[in-house]
Amino acid sequence: MSEQNVHYETLGLTEAASFEEVQAARKRLVAEHAADPQQKESIEAAYDAILMERLKLRQEGKIKVPDRIRFAEKQAKPKISLTPISSGLSNNSPQWFSDLLDQPESSSELLWPSIIFAVLAALSWVLVPTGGAITAAAANSAANSTAAVALALGMMTTVYFLNKKTRKLWRSLGLAAIGLVVGLALGLLIESIFQSQGQTLSPAYTSSLSASITLTVLWFITGFLR
Repeated sequence: MSEQNVHYETLGLTEAASFEEVQAARKRLVAEHAADPQQKESIEAAYDAILMERLKLRQEGKIKVPDRIRFAEKQAKPKISLTPISSGLSNNSPQWFSDLLDQPESSSELLWPSIIFAVLAALSWVLVPTGGAITAAAANSAANSTAAVALALGMMTTVYFLNKKTRKLWRSLGLAAIGLVVGLALGLLIESIFQSQGQTLSPAYTSSLSASITLTVLWFITGFLR
């Protein structure tokens, strides 16, 4: 009987046994002879000899042995990452950008800001005089006034809710100011697009449209930034 057959017999296997069967036999026999160091040592020796022999045969191209046969007992189980995709995106973003974004924990956090900004947007449109008895100059003046009031209240609303979340007044004022500038710039951009298409907007309509766009930007900053 060859030495290699003896190793297989020690594990209670034949040379046709698969690598998984060799591993299972070793594990079972080690557990059974845990109290017998000598027998346990012979089992480990037989297992190591079989692995070395199969690696040698693989190098000679005689058999195909799975890569995991090499030091299989020392291979660690792969770690499964449970990190959400959104967190991975956050990790790839600059730190200042991650610190700026805020995700509301519930829809109720957006309820009051949404109601307030919706009322202010409606205010910038509803109070624009449309009657024929008033002059165009008076209508434009009234539209500008209502838009200015709506924007002022929108700025106050943004600062209030941001400061409530972050307890940083100057940061809240800065974000509100940025929102105001961005909103007004978008309003001018949309106005220029209308003009490029040959459509002339009245000053009253332009003021209300610009105020609505700016209030939308301020609402976004209030709900999703910090």
